Amino acid sequence: MRTVIRGLGELCITAGLILMLFVAYELWGTGQYTQAQQDRLADQLLDRWEAAEVTTEKVELGSGLARMRVPEFGDDYGFVVVEGVERDDLRKGPGHYPGSAMPGEVGNFVLSGHRTTYSAPFNDLGELERGDEILIDTREKQYVYKVTGRDIVEPSAVEVTAPVPYHPGKKPSERLITLTTCHPKYSDAERMIVFGELTAAKPRVPSSGAASAE
Repeated sequence: MRTVIRGLGELCITAGLILMLFVAYELWGTGQYTQAQQDRLADQLLDRWEAAEVTTEKVELGSGLARMRVPEFGDDYGFVVVEGVERDDLRKGPGHYPGSAMPGEVGNFVLSGHRTTYSAPFNDLGELERGDEILIDTREKQYVYKVTGRDIVEPSAVEVTAPVPYHPGKKPSERLITLTTCHPKYSDAERMIVFGELTAAKPRVPSSGAASAE
């Protein structure tokens, strides 16, 4: 009996260590991966923006599209937005739904991001309040969106990403942004949705260095 109890104890300790290592990887290791990807994407994005010839070529899936900042989250918060929302795309940072509006366009500029792993770009989405700003930098412009509301929906509620949220098929006339992430934290049972609308567009102030994803 003592041998059995000792063996069970050792198994519990081993299982606990494995669990701790898994959690450490999920929270720290995945963040390190995303940070490296963000640094690479930021360098590539700045190189494109600073190129002498301005092009209108389509952004490839997995490439950097724009930079996102949220003043409410502090000066260190900043992510390169990736084109695409597949698993590999979202491991690099917040992703733009292909086919949704581009920054500043009429329609719905839709972004998705992780809330707990891979640097958790949307970890604090629930803290945003009406009127808080979401800044999207492109080559020429900085687009200022302001939060207008928040909702919790089922994962199947794809109508929130329509050009006019909740009204699929309706022709858009406003310039909107929608942020989506899992809810609650550490679960994908539901989706948290933050809505915003464009309130200003001004020339982008050039900056150097990579975006922070810490």
